[in-house]
Amino acid sequence: MTHADTPWWKSAVVYQIYPRSFCDTNGDGVGDLEGIRRHLDHLVWLGVDAIWISPFFRSPMKDYGYDVSDYCDVDPLFGTLADFDRLLGDAHARGLRVLIDWVPNHTSDEHPWFVEARSSRSSSKRSWYVWRDGTPDRPPNNWRAAFSADPAWTWDAKTQQWYLHLFLPEQPDLDWDEPAVEAAMHETLRFWLARGVDGFRMDVVHCIGKDPALPSVAAERARIPYCALNEHESTHERLRRIRELVDSWPGERVMVGEVAVPWTDVVARHYGENDELHLAFNFPPLFAPWEAAAWRERIDQTRGALDPREAWPTWVLSNHDNRRHRTRYGSEARARAAAVLLLGLRGTPFLYAGEELGLEDAVIPPARVLDPGGRDGCRAPLPWEPTPGHGWGAREPWLPWPPDAVQRSVAALRADPASILHLYRRLLALRRSSPALRLGEFRWLDAPAGVLAWERRCAGDRCVVAVNFSDTDAHAVLTTGLRVEIASDGLGEGAPYAGRIGPDQALVLRTGL
Repeated sequence: MTHADTPWWKSAVVYQIYPRSFCDTNGDGVGDLEGIRRHLDHLVWLGVDAIWISPFFRSPMKDYGYDVSDYCDVDPLFGTLADFDRLLGDAHARGLRVLIDWVPNHTSDEHPWFVEARSSRSSSKRSWYVWRDGTPDRPPNNWRAAFSADPAWTWDAKTQQWYLHLFLPEQPDLDWDEPAVEAAMHETLRFWLARGVDGFRMDVVHCIGKDPALPSVAAERARIPYCALNEHESTHERLRRIRELVDSWPGERVMVGEVAVPWTDVVARHYGENDELHLAFNFPPLFAPWEAAAWRERIDQTRGALDPREAWPTWVLSNHDNRRHRTRYGSEARARAAAVLLLGLRGTPFLYAGEELGLEDAVIPPARVLDPGGRDGCRAPLPWEPTPGHGWGAREPWLPWPPDAVQRSVAALRADPASILHLYRRLLALRRSSPALRLGEFRWLDAPAGVLAWERRCAGDRCVVAVNFSDTDAHAVLTTGLRVEIASDGLGEGAPYAGRIGPDQALVLRTGL
């Protein structure tokens, strides 16, 4: 395959939008689809290639949209199908691809399918969910649900059986062993593909296949939520059929799977033989501390697991489920260096809305805690303006603002050429113009302790990325004839590289002076 034939998603940078927190336009304090549409020009100016929108389907919002009650409609909180179509059309007109979330493992307990399923044991939809006999005092196995130490089972008093839910009790698991379930979920994909979406981020997609015997896990793993442990061969069969469906639509649609397990080799298996996921999230790097050795280990694990399969990596530093990396790493200097790290690696980077502003997690007072998984802080609303309402209107938003919302508003940072926002914009522009950074091979370079350095090459283009994870100056003789193309702190850009990398600084170097 030539680089001209390379799928768009290999060289793209994807920007995740959590719609509740992006921008409110109707005054209810919750972000909406129109809020995304009105800020598409910001994303074009920033330089991303695609957006991924977290769930906006009809939902009781027990898990803030990941408990779906209708896969083929927009929740009124976010707008209407017409609003989505307008957003999609405007995004495409600006050259932006659009991915949406798809939640195949479970529905809401208010979905008509489950309402029917729990109405009686003889219901026509009973087999659409996972039910087991037993007594009210003893769940069928020792699987643990996410977000708590509770069992992944709830006793249904009316029908005298347990039902499985790997997440909240309000999120019953679909039983993909029932062919009608698979057929119905395929129809939900067709619905959005026909509307023109460019692909899907598939929520905990590794869980759609389960061992029919539902065996208990070993005692040493019983405290781990089962969603992080599940892997069954039937998942791969189902992914292959989903891939066939998605690939049958024109325009290079993409499947991005959330394989939420802590082992990169398990993640790699969900690519199949280029016949399952196009891309899979690999979370071990997200949880790596700000240490050179830890990051080198994670990068090598990723290359070792994916390269033999010719699978394309993904890289992510922040998302709606985890603390922002600015908060985890402890300083803006490190957040800036991490941006260079992320956008300098080989693979598809995913940015989380607000990381280009250097946002930290919001401090959530006890009275305003909402999320059962404790993820409110990273979901705080984005400040667009330095005014009191920050571009959201007069009403208090659904969550508190992040720290320094005035100084870290889009307008304030856009007015400051030295800001982290402009650093992201420079990095994205360089990545778009550089074949080496988009698609080039990866090779480690020798570097002193506390520093990681690597080379990217493609089609005559060559870049060197160097990241100093330490709090002292580092001196690294990399190769000759390099200039500083981008510095995470903005210092020395355009000058010859003199061999020094500052504390918590990262550089992109190129040949030619």
